[in-house]
Amino acid sequence: MKIDIMTLFPEMFKETLGTSIIGNAIEKGIVDIEYTDIREFSNNKHNKVDDYPFGGGKGMLIKAEPVYEAVMSKKKESSKVIYLSPKGKVFNQDMAIELSKEEHLILVCGHYEGIDQRAIDLCIDQEISIGDYVLTGGELGAMVLSDAIIRLLPGVLSDDESFEIESHYNGLLEFPQYTRPRIFKDLKVPDILLSGNHKKIEEWRFKESIKATYKNRPDLLMNRKFTEEEKKVLDEIKNIRDEKK
Repeated sequence: MKIDIMTLFPEMFKETLGTSIIGNAIEKGIVDIEYTDIREFSNNKHNKVDDYPFGGGKGMLIKAEPVYEAVMSKKKESSKVIYLSPKGKVFNQDMAIELSKEEHLILVCGHYEGIDQRAIDLCIDQEISIGDYVLTGGELGAMVLSDAIIRLLPGVLSDDESFEIESHYNGLLEFPQYTRPRIFKDLKVPDILLSGNHKKIEEWRFKESIKATYKNRPDLLMNRKFTEEEKKVLDEIKNIRDEKK
């Protein structure tokens, strides 16, 4: 996969996306990430890319021309261009999985009060938000997208780091996990995890995933199509909670 990131601050990325699992993916040649400074397409000696919005209002907008030219300098027939925007569809794991199938992603990072709508109309395929809150710019959002997408690429994670057991992969939050020592400050590792009974361990993990989701993110269960086993576990959890009230 190739990822091109359009930004006013390319220096923000190299340390973050050049380390750990993502850094290893780059070294292995699984993903190639390049950063384009939008200022290089300003076409003025001061590298100015922003201006006041027509109609008045506070703040500055990034002009359409440098964004458009920056994107088009990298865009190919196979490219998908994404603008990190608070107006976009909220990013989730399903979107990460779909985007991981793309050959080439171009991520456009807005700043100030955003970018001229004409750049969006001319060259953006999709607007994505990483949440319902306001950030200074789209750089952090681009990092989040890149990390979430790259770790799904074949060969990035080893078998013992599989993303298939992680929170959100199957629509549920991840079960609790433990390591040595067996007892820490009088808190014990659940006996079932020490039993060696893999079938029982999987049943426990499944139940704990549903329990964690019901407690912390019940919204994830609202539109879920439950299997009979999931319904049984969820009903059991609800009954226990009702008894405690």
